[in-house]
Order: sequence, then structure tokens, then C-alpha cells
Amino acid sequence: MPFDPNHPEEFFQCRQCGDCCIGFGGTRLNERDIQNIAQYLGISRHRLIAEYCQRVGKDLHLAQKSDGYCIFWDRLCTIHPVKPRMCKAWPFIESVLAEPYNWQIMAGMCPGINPDVPIEPLKACVRKQLYTLERTEDVAGESDNQETGAA
Repeated sequence: MPFDPNHPEEFFQCRQCGDCCIGFGGTRLNERDIQNIAQYLGISRHRLIAEYCQRVGKDLHLAQKSDGYCIFWDRLCTIHPVKPRMCKAWPFIESVLAEPYNWQIMAGMCPGINPDVPIEPLKACVRKQLYTLERTEDVAGESDNQETGAA
């Protein structure tokens, strides 16, 4: 069966199991993620960082609860409308382009990932999904700038 990179559902179908929301490493945040989550929660950036984040090296990550799950996981993502870029991209992430075998490793812990996809269509799909995500974020950033009067 040929796999079409224009149909990501052939590669991945989220089961909302939360398996991607648990484990070492956590969810790295960029500045837009921090702003969006703080605004969504109606709290300051400072409070978000103090109460819901942890520093990992130079990066900020969402904190994890004692059970290893993301602090915002409660049988579903409680910040889903503003989930971090890293979560939006899953499982179409850059590391799959660097090493396609990462797809197989991720499929071992995520029941929504189809492990039986050929490498070239997989890489094409990942590139397309990352490009689409970047374009979406660029448009959102332009919209943010227009609302605030920033250039």
C-alpha cells in the first residue's frame, strides 16, 4: 500500500492515551508557548514559570507531576487549545528527519503511530507537517503583532 505524505492520518492517529505526555525529558517551551499558556490560564509569565515549569539546562520545560505526567495532563490535555509547539508537532518531529529509526522507537510507546511506513514517504510527511506548523505559527505571530501594534 503506498503511503501519501499529504495524508498524515496514514502515519499517525492520536488515541488521546497520554503516552506522549509522560516520561523523562518533558516538554520544552519556546517564548510563544510561554506567552500563550500564561494568557490562556490568565496568569503572568512569571507565575507560569514559577509554578508550572522547570529549568532543564538553559531551557524551560513544563513541569511533571510525581507520576511522571505533564503537569497539564488530567486524562486529557488541560491546555490543549494552546499546547506547546513540541506537542503540536508530535510525532512529526525533527528527530525523525535526522534519524528515521526514531519513528520506530516512538511507535514502541505510542499506539497511534503506524510503524509500518516506508522511510521516504515518512520523511516527506514529517517535512510537510513541520512546514505547515511553521506557516501556522508565522501567521499567528503576524496576527499577534497586528493586535499589539508591533512591527
